[in-house]
Amino acid sequence: MKTIVIYNSQTGFTKRYAQWIAEASGADCFSLSEAKNKNIADYDAIIYGSWACAGGISKLGWFKNNIGKWADKKLIAFCVGGSPIDSPEIAPALNRNFNESELQKVSVFYCPGGFNYEKMSGPSKLMMKIFIKTLKAKKNKTEADDEMIKMISSSYDISDKKYIEPILKCLGK
Repeated sequence: MKTIVIYNSQTGFTKRYAQWIAEASGADCFSLSEAKNKNIADYDAIIYGSWACAGGISKLGWFKNNIGKWADKKLIAFCVGGSPIDSPEIAPALNRNFNESELQKVSVFYCPGGFNYEKMSGPSKLMMKIFIKTLKAKKNKTEADDEMIKMISSSYDISDKKYIEPILKCLGK
């Protein structure tokens, strides 16, 4: 099966996962800007990966706008975020990015990445500072809130190659 992995990465975690998937599956791998100049119709499987931003998948519109013309393709989307794999918020957040008919056509996965404040854009850093400040100011903070504050207050990396296994299985690898 001829496969392409297309990624949108801000700080490198999504690119790392895209490269791991491509390497393990023998797929071609391109950034979103490079992929826009490729003949994607030549591929049997299309994998799109991007980073999580406030529960949304960054630049997902491009992928979603093409689902209809890729009806005969195996479609996979993955999202990379800073939450651990077992976070209960992940599944509902991922599913909010697709409507029911899209979810019947696209297999969706989550891969834990982390935060790299040194590589983050200015607006993203600002958004995270505001989010942390809001969490700290919360009156009835839960243990989960305190844990979140600790986790996202500095850069960290929880990415691991093992998290691509479900994607490879979906591909039949």
